[in-house]
Amino acid sequence: MEVTKEHIGLTTDTFKVDVEQGHIRRFCQAIGDTNPLFLNEEIASQSTYGGTIAPLTFPIALSDESVKFPLQLDMRRMLHGEQEFIYYKPLRPGKSYMAQMKVADIYDREGKSGNMQFIVIDTELRDEDGELAVICRMNIIYR
Repeated sequence: MEVTKEHIGLTTDTFKVDVEQGHIRRFCQAIGDTNPLFLNEEIASQSTYGGTIAPLTFPIALSDESVKFPLQLDMRRMLHGEQEFIYYKPLRPGKSYMAQMKVADIYDREGKSGNMQFIVIDTELRDEDGELAVICRMNIIYR
């Protein structure tokens, strides 16, 4: 599929993601993180957060595979360029969030092997009050 600037603004349907303490624990085990803010409610309750929170990179593990992305990209042409997490409030276990992915930007750059296209995809996570909690920004290099 040819990707053009006209695709900027395309979004998925919103989908619900649940943040569960067991999922946080398994995520921490996978990345080798033993921070008590993520794993120990007693210690975390004494912090400024007042309880456990999800690790900062945890949103990468939240998805709903039934949600169809509006761009049909050729996986063989994709390279994950970078990942950024923009926090407005921490994600908390036991809470649900509404998520929506959107094409935030598309731009070209000249590389050593020719022109490369960059596709910026933002996934916004909003709490039950509709307030923005996190933006997960992924930059895909599309060759």
